[in-house]
Parts: sequence; C-alpha cells; structure tokens
Amino acid sequence: MIRSLTITACILAMFSCQETKKKEVAPPKEMTEAEVLAKAKEIHSNVMTLDTHCDINVDNFTDTVNYTQNLASQVNLPKMQEGGLDVPWFVVYTGQGELNEEGYKAAYENAMSKFDAIHKLCEEIAPEQIQLATTSQEARDIWKSGKKVAMIGIENGYPVGTDVSNVEKFYNLGGRYMSLAHNGHSQLSDSNTGEADDVWLHNGLSDLGKEVIAEMNRVGMMIDVSHPSKEAMRQMIELSETPIIASHSSARALCNHSRNLDDEQLQWMQDNGGVVQTVAFKSYLNTEKNDAYQAEANQVIKNIADSLGVIWLDRTAARALPEAERKAYYKTYTDVLLPAQQKKLAERTDLPPAVDVTDFIDHIDYLVEKIGIDHVGISSDFDGGGGVEGWSDASETMNVTIELVRRGYTQEEIEQLWSGNLLRVLDEVQAYAAEQKS
Repeated sequence: MIRSLTITACILAMFSCQETKKKEVAPPKEMTEAEVLAKAKEIHSNVMTLDTHCDINVDNFTDTVNYTQNLASQVNLPKMQEGGLDVPWFVVYTGQGELNEEGYKAAYENAMSKFDAIHKLCEEIAPEQIQLATTSQEARDIWKSGKKVAMIGIENGYPVGTDVSNVEKFYNLGGRYMSLAHNGHSQLSDSNTGEADDVWLHNGLSDLGKEVIAEMNRVGMMIDVSHPSKEAMRQMIELSETPIIASHSSARALCNHSRNLDDEQLQWMQDNGGVVQTVAFKSYLNTEKNDAYQAEANQVIKNIADSLGVIWLDRTAARALPEAERKAYYKTYTDVLLPAQQKKLAERTDLPPAVDVTDFIDHIDYLVEKIGIDHVGISSDFDGGGGVEGWSDASETMNVTIELVRRGYTQEEIEQLWSGNLLRVLDEVQAYAAEQKS
C-alpha cells in the first residue's frame, strides 16, 4: 500500500493530511517585458533558490583551484552570486562498477573523497561564503545570514557496498538523499537502463536494497528515485514510511526517455506526498530538438579537436576511459574544446533551435497541471550533463524565475518550486526519524 504523510507531518501540516488538490496556474496577466523583469528580480531576491543536483569534480576543491574562482564549471561561487543560486546540492556521485568487494571498496573511497571535498569547501576554503546545512532550518538560517548554502545528495547507493551501516555514516557526513542505482544495476536496485534490453538483476529491489530503504527511513535520509527502475520505484514507495523524491527527472509524457517519470509514476509521487525535481537536461526535455542541434554542435567540436590533434569523445566513450586518461580528457574538453566550441556556435546564425528555458518550464507546467504545485521542484544536473539555453550555468539562474513569472506563477508558487516543496519533504523525513528515536 502506498503510504502518505507520517502522523507527525500531518500534525505539523495543521491536520491537512488529505488528498493533495491540484493548484491551477493563474493565466498570465498582460505585462510589459520591463514589468516581467522587475517582478522576477524582486521575487528572485525574496525566495531561496535551491537546485537539488549539481555534480562536482574533486579537482576543483583544492587550495589552489576551487569554487571561490570563476572556473569553467557550471557551478561555483562567482556564478552562484551572479545568478542568485542560493542552495546547490553537491552530489556524491559514483559510476556503477563491478558488484564485488574490490568494486565496493573503490566506490566507497570515491564517495568519501567527494564528501571530504564538500566539507573542505565549507570549512576551510570559503567558510565565510558558504556553509553546509543538514536541515531546512539550517538552510534558511544560513541563507538569511547572506551566505550560500551547501547541501549533499548521493547519486548511486553503490558505495554502501554490503554494509548497511554506511547509510548512517553517509548521513552523518551530511548526505540527505540517496538514489539506490545509477546507469547500471547496483547491488541494491535495478536501474532504469534495464529498459534498453529488458534484462533485470533483482526485478526491482534486492533484499539488501530493502534493508537500505528501512535504514534511510530510520536515519532520516530522503529516498531518490531518479535512476532506479520503475518497479524498484514502486517497491520503494510501498516500503517507505516517508515521502520520496526524484532529485532530477522530468515528464515522460513530454519526452519519452526512461530517466523521466510517466503519468502512472507521477500519480504515485502525488499519492506518496513526494516531489519531482524537474531537470534541465536537454535530452530529457526534448530529444528531437536536442538531437538536431547537437548534431551541428558535435561537428563543430570535432573540427576543433581535429585542428588541435585531439580526439573528441562523446560522454559514454569518455566515461569508459581509465581514470587518469579520463581526467586528462575532461580537462582538455573543459579548458580548451568547450570554450572554442561555444565561441564558434555563437558566430553561427544557421543552427537549429537549442533546447531552452521555455522547454524546461513546459515540463514544470505539465507536472504542476498533472500532480499539483505541491509536488514539483527544480534541478539542473549542472556539471553532470545538465543545462539548457538560457540556464546554461548558475550565473543564469534568474532566467528560470523570469520565465515562471511570464507563465503567471505567483511569488508563493515560485517559492514552492524553488525550495519549499523539497524542504517540506526533508522535514517530513527527518520528523519521522526523530519520532522513531523518541
């Protein structure tokens, strides 16, 4: 049976533990562009903007190269300041490897290096600019102080290995959500990637994965369903005593990609009291439009790479490289190939239209219409493949608010989308954990 809110959460919600009603978006009033911009600027400064999925590279968290500098990364402190992004959830991501002790050990070490990097940024590199939050109240207090807020999500439960106690260890390091799989089946859960060949490892969750769900409930960590299979998601909702999240997914009805949620899954999310953090990932928003543009963009970057004597690789091929070669390639790509490509593309007037902020907000509109404003949020997947024309990095964050204002969303609704809904789920998950300990 799909469970909804906990008793404590219901009390906190003023006894409003009833079926969520859809909240219609008001039709936009006639506004001049100057009025739209002025209203968006005011709202953007009044609400706490929160992005649930920002990948990191530990090489950008050193004493000499770090987020105090305007690096080529899509997220860093100067870009956050420019665009008004207040709360990035830095992601402890681990690619899927072999399901054996050697693989688990490597995955654990990778995860710990990323936890260490985030703590180093907040505690040593720039504590006067950004602090780590582990509750919604901490996030709001830090934001009100004028600093940026770091929060931590875990993408792929692979680093848990076979030791369930690692869940609490990751929680104590600040992890506040975790997905149980990524691209490939983990020891805990099947992945959405199983749709490609209809080959499954667990037919949902493994027995160990079910233990991990119970442990996440116990410690107060949100369950993220953005990468696990549909059947795994169904089982997670059935087992979990608390609402769940999709940290970076969009609407499958608008873009038929297995990483998106279909209408049945969306209904599950609404019934569960969870939230879908709509993701600004081009190929998850409009595959056909993205493919047409990307074909031209790829030819441009290939020509640049050829002129420099560098072999250009797509994401899949780059990720398959040995670690040292992969890091070297990513540095060349980020520092040389990408800037040169962007310059060339900016000079072109004959390109197909790129996936942009309006395509992104189309997904938000659909989700709000389908499951209600209370269950929708915002994410970018920056530095992990995300970003669209108009929200290509953190410096352009206000463009999202501008488009929401154009569509007729109120300040209250925009606050819900940017942070209120996600933090409401975090509160409910942590309230349940506290209730079990009392």
